[in-house]
Amino acid sequence: MPNDPFIEADAIAALGPVRYLDARDAAAFAAGHAPNAIRAPSNDWDTAAKVAGSGFENTAHWEATLNGLGVDNTTTHVVYDTGGMTNAARVWFILQYYGARAVIVNGGWPALAGASVPQGAGPGSGFKAHPRAGSVGLVDRATLKTQLDGDAHVFDTRTLAEYTGEDQRKNLRGGHLPGARHLSHTDLLDNGRVKPAVEVRAMLDRAGFQPGDHIVTHCEGGGRAAFGAAAAVRAGFEDVRVYYLSFGDWAKDDTCPIVRD
Repeated sequence: MPNDPFIEADAIAALGPVRYLDARDAAAFAAGHAPNAIRAPSNDWDTAAKVAGSGFENTAHWEATLNGLGVDNTTTHVVYDTGGMTNAARVWFILQYYGARAVIVNGGWPALAGASVPQGAGPGSGFKAHPRAGSVGLVDRATLKTQLDGDAHVFDTRTLAEYTGEDQRKNLRGGHLPGARHLSHTDLLDNGRVKPAVEVRAMLDRAGFQPGDHIVTHCEGGGRAAFGAAAAVRAGFEDVRVYYLSFGDWAKDDTCPIVRD
């Protein structure tokens, strides 16, 4: 079973040396943060992931970005946000994709603020990025199109209204990918914390996911998809991928099929 991407605040001390990455905005960071934390601008990372030239294929860009934050290949990076955990999940996904050790604080800053946690490590000695090194991989639109015949089991983490097409967001088309199974990312939470592994597993089982499935998560633009992937790993699934550009990318291509219920 893969390592759980989520960690409770009171278990951080058992990790050994850690480096805190704060995925909140600058004002929240300035108001208080984990000891020796470094701010990871998750919105900037999200933009870079979707722009030609700095997307995930540009390893040099991400290696430089992570080195700029003092990330290294040996320390465990503890990521947190305001508690929604989608911004933290974005950062976690990118870190683990390129080979950095990372976990998400269950409950985010509200859980961390009241806990006794160890001092964070200073900047690392250097980071070497290795694409696809993490347990959760990446899928692009072209690849996913070829997998809709049953190779991919699509996990749609958006709201029910987005899934049915009632809420199209800013897309010209609304609905869901053929065969996609829906489970909103908020269903995986209980009072601002991701549910225990056994409960998440039961929810995914009821949604139709089975052991050995090649699961591909998506949302509208990456954050909820990354969170859903982390939850699937917590539940014990081993073949998990993220379609990071998600439905916003899919809907703009008229050759990509969409079902509207």
